[in-house]
Amino acid sequence: MSNLKNLIVVSDLHAGSQQGLCPDTVMLDGGGTYAASAQQRVVMLAWREFWDVWVPRVTHGEPFAVVCNGDATDGRHHGSTEQVSQNLADQGRIACELLAPVVEQCEGRFYLIRGTEAHVGPAAENEERLGEAIGALPDADGRRSRYELWIKVGEGLVHLMHHIGTTGSMAYESTAVMRELTDSYMEAGRNHRVPPDVVVRSHRHRYIEVRVPTIDGYGISMVTPGWQLKTGFVYRLAGARMSTPQIGGCIIRQGDEELHTRAYTRSIPLPEPEAIPCPE
Repeated sequence: MSNLKNLIVVSDLHAGSQQGLCPDTVMLDGGGTYAASAQQRVVMLAWREFWDVWVPRVTHGEPFAVVCNGDATDGRHHGSTEQVSQNLADQGRIACELLAPVVEQCEGRFYLIRGTEAHVGPAAENEERLGEAIGALPDADGRRSRYELWIKVGEGLVHLMHHIGTTGSMAYESTAVMRELTDSYMEAGRNHRVPPDVVVRSHRHRYIEVRVPTIDGYGISMVTPGWQLKTGFVYRLAGARMSTPQIGGCIIRQGDEELHTRAYTRSIPLPEPEAIPCPE
């Protein structure tokens, strides 16, 4: 695995949400079906472009590994009624339909990170079942999902976890991202360990990256975009309610001398302004 030069990272599919990533039509446990909304179909087109066009291009057709960095399913959370189905078996089947082809495309080099308990259950039980179903690579204790992952990409070291702090102001969007990098350096120095070259987090559904120069090139800290549209919760959050959903994923690739990162991001079109009806 240390010779592998490409790592693809996606996160926050929120399968089972009416705003989450969803195939055009899904079968529900009761025998009925759910048809994806028009905006969900736009997101699904981006998902197919990402895997069918972008990933082969940025990996140059070379082998790659994939990490799904948390919140693969939406779960039953915060009293929300925005789910396609609150039957977790339905949500698991949607996630399987989305991720099983990915596992095949990366030839089984697939890792699943545990997300937020509100979405994936206590101890990420929903993601653990998902990992078993699609054949995610196990950790040293045999678990098919994990809270963090240390992985070698080429000559570099990458650390992945789902959670990171958020902010109510776009002016401070990079603050917690930089803090993750500096904290990793502090822990490495304190314990005489090698720090990661790239720190990857998710949870925010918005892509951002900060980097600092090092003796070996750059230290990079990044947050991945997601695959969920804006939910009712987002519309009341400062710093998020005015934002446009960011859809996409990332690659970490070994270059000639150091690790490089690149992101695929797509935006959802704004609705057309409404005209006030003229009086008769």
